[in-house]
Amino acid sequence: MTLAHFVTKNAFRNKRRSLLTVGSITFSLLLLTLMMTIWRSFYLDKGSEDSAQRLMTRHRVSLANFLPEFYRARIRSVPGVTHVVPITWFGGKYKDDKAENFFAQFGTDPTEFFKVYTDYAIPPEQATAWQRDRAGAIVDEHMAKKYGWKVGDKITLKGTIFPMNLELNIRGIYHPPTPTDTLYFDTKYVEESVRWFKGSAGLFASIADSPQNVGRVATSIDDVFRNSPQPTKTESEKAFLLGFISMLGNVKAFILFICGAVVFAILLVSATTMAMSIRERTREVAVLKTLGFPRKTILALFIGEGVTLALIGGILGSLGAAGLGALASQGGGLLNGLRVTPATMAVALVVSCLVGFCSAFVPSYTASRLNIVEGLRHIG
Repeated sequence: MTLAHFVTKNAFRNKRRSLLTVGSITFSLLLLTLMMTIWRSFYLDKGSEDSAQRLMTRHRVSLANFLPEFYRARIRSVPGVTHVVPITWFGGKYKDDKAENFFAQFGTDPTEFFKVYTDYAIPPEQATAWQRDRAGAIVDEHMAKKYGWKVGDKITLKGTIFPMNLELNIRGIYHPPTPTDTLYFDTKYVEESVRWFKGSAGLFASIADSPQNVGRVATSIDDVFRNSPQPTKTESEKAFLLGFISMLGNVKAFILFICGAVVFAILLVSATTMAMSIRERTREVAVLKTLGFPRKTILALFIGEGVTLALIGGILGSLGAAGLGALASQGGGLLNGLRVTPATMAVALVVSCLVGFCSAFVPSYTASRLNIVEGLRHIG
């Protein structure tokens, strides 16, 4: 019998306890992996190369305040800016108020939209059809699958912010790098029906000539309007999206707290299991030492058992997190594009191994130093 087989055999000697321990570790590692994935998605993932060049210019006071339409030409004149489009939130209601029927809706300029959103792919004939139809709209491919929409379908959005309903023709289905669950239509449709909105825009999306110039261009845009009645705040697309996340509270602290609690729970469960298992086998340890097993080997055997249980739970937990992440990304919202990467899974497995090692080290070290005579006399 090899040492590896010996470790595996003893790790599952008490099958019920071992399976419960593996189950607890699996659930904990699943939660930990999801938290790390959300952290990476929110704060580390920089998105596509094209999105790194996009800038969002909004009213400095609040997103609820509109900006004058003529700001577009002034932004375009800033050195380093290549294209600019207006973006205005419509906030209409599709069918009813149910959460599954909610999605983002923005008015924009079809003629220049794909010059700013260069990473959104769409067949040229569909883009042209959208530009020619004042009541046309384009939708994310994920939305099209979700609602069963096809090119040529008609949908109605009931206005909540704007006193009008949009009767739209789906003229195109675009393919973004990650699902956006967003519909875009021609902002002139609203301007023609809502007099007070004419000549306004919610914000402006622009694209810089290179990622290196994003910071300089953002500062230059805000300098242009610094003394205007409607001052602006310009930031990268990633920073703009993080602004929405910050509205939920201190998300970073929440994720760190959850991760810390999960690691502590894993350590507690694994340490309890190993302490019970080793204490029940005190006489076996004495027998092993009598047969000539050195202290280091006994230490390695018991630590190996702890790491084995933790590693199995880590593998199952990370695989489960990958499946749940894929399902969550289909639901839309802030979790769009959520994906458990191999690097995140590797970190989860390393954490599980470290937890298994730490939880088993103290009882294993104590067992390896056991006196043979005391061990053979042990009853329990």
